[in-house]
Amino acid sequence: MSKLQTELHRLYLPKAAAAPQAPTTEATLIDQDGMVRAMVMELSRPADWEALDRLWQGVQSELELPAPAIAVSGEDGFQLWFSLAEAVSVAQAQAFLHGLRTRYWPDIAAKRIRLLPVADPDAPGRFQHAKPVPACQVGTGNWSAFVTPDLAPMFAETPWMDIPPGDDGQASVLRRLTSISPAAFAAAWQQLHPDAIEATESESQAPSAQPTLPPLHAQTATTALSPRQFLLQVMNDDSAPLALRVEAAKALLPYG
Repeated sequence: MSKLQTELHRLYLPKAAAAPQAPTTEATLIDQDGMVRAMVMELSRPADWEALDRLWQGVQSELELPAPAIAVSGEDGFQLWFSLAEAVSVAQAQAFLHGLRTRYWPDIAAKRIRLLPVADPDAPGRFQHAKPVPACQVGTGNWSAFVTPDLAPMFAETPWMDIPPGDDGQASVLRRLTSISPAAFAAAWQQLHPDAIEATESESQAPSAQPTLPPLHAQTATTALSPRQFLLQVMNDDSAPLALRVEAAKALLPYG
């Protein structure tokens, strides 16, 4: 296994997803239970380094998360690749990324943003994830690649590489990165979704309240929800964005 494959497996592949020697693909980023360790935010049409840098800096200084990897998409955008130490469901990853988008990119048009993974609208129970990086783009021959923060602004006008990036160089970019621990993920979630947490806690204290699942920050740290349980919670959460509740409902279709 090459140094690059080692780093990609260390950071982004579910621990039981693929054999170590297997190449990283969109499919291998999601395991058979719909769990992921890679979360990707893409900003394109056009690439906007200033907005991306604001989010990249913010998750470190405000949410105290390790730095995500920065990538040029090979087409027309920048990407941030977040690595989780422990896999979460697609719905949970989407909810987290929606929280980041609301906090750092509230004024950016939705058509310019992609949050991955996401439920496949054409195939209930299936999911879409980001294309692997680095990779050659069909039609143009340009390459996606991971880049260092100091070089990223140079790609604002042309978010791609004309030639294949070296595997050793790509491995070197990733080697300095660390994954988000469950505790850090839970703490960041609490900052991104305070209203949802307060509502859940208020309902649990009301005399007439129906039994509910514990707040998500407590679930992440102390309990393991099944994908179905988490999707049900998202779908029934009135404080969650409507688009996210619809995605959760779609993902629940295979469960009957």
